[in-house]
Amino acid sequence: MKSRKEIEKVVVEIVTTGTELLLGQIVNLNAAYLAEGLNKLGFDVLYQTTVGDNRDRMKQALTIALDRADIVITSGGLGPTQGDITKEVSASLFDKELSLHQASLDNIKEICAFRGYPMAQNNIKQAMIPDGAIVLDNACGTAPGIILENNGKVIINLPGPPFEMKDMFQKKVIPYLTGKYGMDSIILSRVLNTVGIGESTLEESIEDLILAQSNPTLALLARPGEVIVRITAKASTKKEAEQMIEVLESEIRNRIGEYIFGTDDIGIEEVVGNLLKKKHLTIACAESCTGGLLTSRITDVPGSSEYLYGSVVSYDNEVKISELKVPASILGSVGAVSEETAKAMAEGIRSKFNTDIGIGITGIAGPDGGSNEKPVGLVYIAITGHSGTKCYKNQFKGKRTAVKYRATQTALDIIRRYVKET
Repeated sequence: MKSRKEIEKVVVEIVTTGTELLLGQIVNLNAAYLAEGLNKLGFDVLYQTTVGDNRDRMKQALTIALDRADIVITSGGLGPTQGDITKEVSASLFDKELSLHQASLDNIKEICAFRGYPMAQNNIKQAMIPDGAIVLDNACGTAPGIILENNGKVIINLPGPPFEMKDMFQKKVIPYLTGKYGMDSIILSRVLNTVGIGESTLEESIEDLILAQSNPTLALLARPGEVIVRITAKASTKKEAEQMIEVLESEIRNRIGEYIFGTDDIGIEEVVGNLLKKKHLTIACAESCTGGLLTSRITDVPGSSEYLYGSVVSYDNEVKISELKVPASILGSVGAVSEETAKAMAEGIRSKFNTDIGIGITGIAGPDGGSNEKPVGLVYIAITGHSGTKCYKNQFKGKRTAVKYRATQTALDIIRRYVKET
């Protein structure tokens, strides 16, 4: 079994292939998935490359990868068409000829028969395997993967469709890598999700920790409406890595804990839902400029019917008056985009559905409709319940969709804080 230091000397490069990736027609999810999986195994992925379906450029990219990496893992280019060239280019770099692999051909025929159509002649191309390669059976599609070994270098070809690639990586590649390298170390990450604090302010709050980082490491990443803090530790065991992370996480929470709403993959919608269920509280939403987006995000969580009673999209002032009982005098004096209207909307929706909490959102999403007094991006968010009525004035930047999303992100954080204090 290799030690952690020995494993860290094994350089890995991910090469994703496909002109559609370079054109931006699809998002490159495979690279992120492979990088995360390899890091969990204890490997450091030092390089990522994307190359189109061009034989010369792909050969150049793989040549460079093999020159600086011990393991090169590709995804894409294993299909039956003329543009699927990854396997052929990989084989040529190791001077390997391709021969028909009968077991793979039989598997392709069975899949085609099961799907109810005859096997096309060009599917035979997928069963052509480089001499001496390890064949990785594809349980989800027709393209087998391969592993080529040559003078200490390894090329692993995986299919491009994410569900095929993920299945093959989990069932075939991980056992191969653990068997070949026998890792006794891991890389573990924990993500702290924050909302309500900007990236610059957050960085200032933990700047000394960032400057002093070694192991664990710290990284900040801004996302729409939130900033994440990623803590990554390398250790011999998962328990050791967790302990290392916990020490640093505790210090970070001491400084910015009020802004941390959850860890790892949990979204703020789920956090809010869990809090509402835990305290047996119900909620209803009155939305204007967000057009129902807050309600949609709340209902993205399974079981949200336990706490969400309903909502009203009161885009027109007449709907605010008739459905939410917003006084016409308020709309006439201070307008629809105002603290008074937001409070009235929140109180009106709570009364309408007889819920514990009501929330009202009104604002100007743009790009038109703003003024010097009420610019585009101005959004009032009000919340009411047993702890009284509160309203928050916000000024968001960005395009219309960005303003709407940031408004709902802030609204969810307001609900989170209000419920915790209730």
